[in-house]
Amino acid sequence: MSDLLVRGGRTATGDAVDVAIVDGVVVADSAPGATTLDATGLVVVPGLIDLQVNGAAGIDLTLEPHRLWELAALLPEYGVTAFLPTVITSSPEARETALATYRAGPPPGWAGAVPLGVHLEGPMIAPARKGAHPERWLRDPSAELVAGWSREAGVAMVTLAPELPGALDVVERLVGRGVLVSVGHTAAPADQVTAATDRGVRLVTHLGNAMPPIGAREPGAAGTALADRRLVAGVIADGHHLHPATLAVFWRALGPTRFLSVTDCTAALGLPDGPARLGDQHVEVRDGAVRLDDGTLAGSAASLSQCLRVLRETTGCTQAEAVTTCTATAAGLMGEDQRGRIEAGARGDLTLLDDRLDVVATVVGGRVLHRRS
Repeated sequence: MSDLLVRGGRTATGDAVDVAIVDGVVVADSAPGATTLDATGLVVVPGLIDLQVNGAAGIDLTLEPHRLWELAALLPEYGVTAFLPTVITSSPEARETALATYRAGPPPGWAGAVPLGVHLEGPMIAPARKGAHPERWLRDPSAELVAGWSREAGVAMVTLAPELPGALDVVERLVGRGVLVSVGHTAAPADQVTAATDRGVRLVTHLGNAMPPIGAREPGAAGTALADRRLVAGVIADGHHLHPATLAVFWRALGPTRFLSVTDCTAALGLPDGPARLGDQHVEVRDGAVRLDDGTLAGSAASLSQCLRVLRETTGCTQAEAVTTCTATAAGLMGEDQRGRIEAGARGDLTLLDDRLDVVATVVGGRVLHRRS
């Protein structure tokens, strides 16, 4: 692998920086004779990590899980260097194909954003809060359903509703197998969310969506996520899923270390307005929003850099704080201690941004996989 020197940029905190990458790893010394990437006037940040990717560029992972590596090769265009391919509530065959494709590894000569495992969003979710998930595939939690689901088998994350019968036992089983368990698509009251957190849940999926609003006497999943410091909350800051005031409240309660920026992007990312797909359902992309025929939001058409821009403009947070939400915060959740930071010994994953937070270049493992023309 070629050595790389990123020269002339600045970090998100404004400090001048040169980054040398040797054999795919950031090193303290310069890299004599290395290929140089000129970052003058740009911000150099750790590679962006998106923990909720349903698809992009017309590829839908639930409908076409065998295209996982093809999708991964496209994501550096959006600044993403690592991600969780996400399969929503669907047939058992779709889940099995996604996991088998992940375990088989990339094809020869492949390069792209690195999948960190598979995120199974469903099928153990509440029918009343299913959102865009097809009801016919919903299932109650059971030991039989999750048999074989483990981090070692490729299941990195599972989203479920803790109020369903048997859910707490399943949470305990999955956590014991190294799986990150998240509460989502749920109508659970606060005490049930807390009970699941006591069993090992550490995340809430797309906070404020597919769950009841916060009540004065019943905070539900959303209020519990804001109050319980053991929980990180995934947030879709695409300008459609949350009112600006709601986004600002979430930011002030969570801060950069408990606020996880995700896109929940679908096959619509990178496509013009018009028809698209989410699993076996038809959706419509209109003015940047993705919806079912009945108007239900069905994921997003946003990139992470777009979400970071909305977050910064809405909340007034700093550029460094915004970037933390999909670098250090995401890496910490996944136990990826070599990602999400720029220092000696870290992976050579970098995203270069301009002042608008648009992606200019993406470096994965020391290889420049995207450069804006």
